[in-house]
Amino acid sequence: MRTLRIGLVYETFETYPRRSGDPIDAHVEFEPESTLEALEEAILQLGHRPVCLGSPLDLVARLAPGAAPPKSLGLDVDVAFNLAEGFGGRNREAWAPVLLEMAGVPTIGSDALSLSLSLDKAWTNRTMAAAGIPVAAQTSVAQASEVQKLELPAPFPLFVKPRWEGTAKGIRASSRVDSRAALACEVERIVSDYRQPALVEAFIPGAEYSVTLIGNDPPRALPALQRALERETGIGLHALEGPGGAECRTSRGDALDHGTPGILTAELEACLAERAIHAFETLDCRDFARVDFRLDAAGDPIFLEINPLPTFAVDGSFAILAELEGCSLSEMLGRCVQAGLDRLAIEVQRERGRGLEPSKGRDSGE
Repeated sequence: MRTLRIGLVYETFETYPRRSGDPIDAHVEFEPESTLEALEEAILQLGHRPVCLGSPLDLVARLAPGAAPPKSLGLDVDVAFNLAEGFGGRNREAWAPVLLEMAGVPTIGSDALSLSLSLDKAWTNRTMAAAGIPVAAQTSVAQASEVQKLELPAPFPLFVKPRWEGTAKGIRASSRVDSRAALACEVERIVSDYRQPALVEAFIPGAEYSVTLIGNDPPRALPALQRALERETGIGLHALEGPGGAECRTSRGDALDHGTPGILTAELEACLAERAIHAFETLDCRDFARVDFRLDAAGDPIFLEINPLPTFAVDGSFAILAELEGCSLSEMLGRCVQAGLDRLAIEVQRERGRGLEPSKGRDSGE
């Protein structure tokens, strides 16, 4: 096996300047320096060389007018690992994969289409429901004036969040609403602060679980993790402890009362894993992802969202799972990198089997 140059596309908290009126959690999705260091270490442990390419804006800056791919971006890498979230619209997570695809650089992780579809929660839920995966009843609301005549997706309480955000952006203690007046206020906040429609959905009352997946055909489901819930609202503690949950901490004290109300039986874990893999394959995800569920009143896992571009931070799910397995975060992330390299090697073999030759100079991990 020859040593590969694996490019890292990423953003820091300083990559995009704050705009006037941005909410406090506008940049919460971007990774800290420690995440990049863990990924660099993971690549080195696999015997390859990490190359920091910077953000999608840095990729754009490399564009050479008139140059033909793969030289159009001036990238001297064999493959890229995409961490970049982008900023603004619902196609932001697709920025880096599209540029890399134009440059002829194979990418570890899901492609642009899967990332865009999974970011828009309304589209994702329609796709999951069509595939037979239980989802929360929901509707999209573009402005607060629609609320008075809105046909509610379910009885109160309802839950309100941005339609295309991740990392619990936009979620507050007030996101759970019990009246049309409160619903109108939350829709107005989301539309005004996040510049997108609000997603209004049934509030699922039970325990919340995350399933992390690594690999392909099929991916391997790692042990399910239960998320702590704030007792009064039933909202995930991870959301209320983030930058956007400041008003909850101010009103109720810094230490929020929380608990983990679920009992993870072998039967439940098997169901969570099965539905997570089904969701992964429904969206044609690749290499790794995280899928979130909540239990309804009957104890059935209801799909919340899938994140094919999950956080790899030192306090995130991958780090927790690494600790449970007794390995380092870098070792765990190395499995994600290797999953992509293995998949790309298989794709090259399939191309050659059809009499096609992979792009010259783009070794895919054989």
